[in-house]
Amino acid sequence: MDVKHINPFINAFATVIPQLGFSTVKKGALSVKGKELLSSGVIIVLGIVGAIKGNVVYTMDMENAKKIASSMMMGMPVNELDEMAQSALAELTNMLTANAATCFADLGISIDISTPTLLHGKNISLKMSSSQVLCVQLLADDIPIEINIAIES
Repeated sequence: MDVKHINPFINAFATVIPQLGFSTVKKGALSVKGKELLSSGVIIVLGIVGAIKGNVVYTMDMENAKKIASSMMMGMPVNELDEMAQSALAELTNMLTANAATCFADLGISIDISTPTLLHGKNISLKMSSSQVLCVQLLADDIPIEINIAIES
């Protein structure tokens, strides 16, 4: 995987998150994962097709997902991950990935994205199409969101 394929996602996060009422955006840890992702909480998967192909998978624990959904819904309390909260989180990842697609276009790389697929629960296992997944932890007001990127050129 080419590391230049990571920056559009980081830039998208830094652009979109402040527009949603979060005041602080930070980059956390960067790691490489294998083909299998194991996570508990909320997982949102989007496909990428075009000049590059693959998936981007956003993960967060359940309590942080509720906080983010609450912020997306103008501070409305979110006590459970109901349909409205799930829709808000899916829309967030759609906004982030669409913004990343615009960043890719600025680099001369044309891509399209799929609609988000949201999963939630404990010990969810996903098999990625790529054997190497780059994971970037980003923080919105100290709420961690992991972006797992598996792209083939």
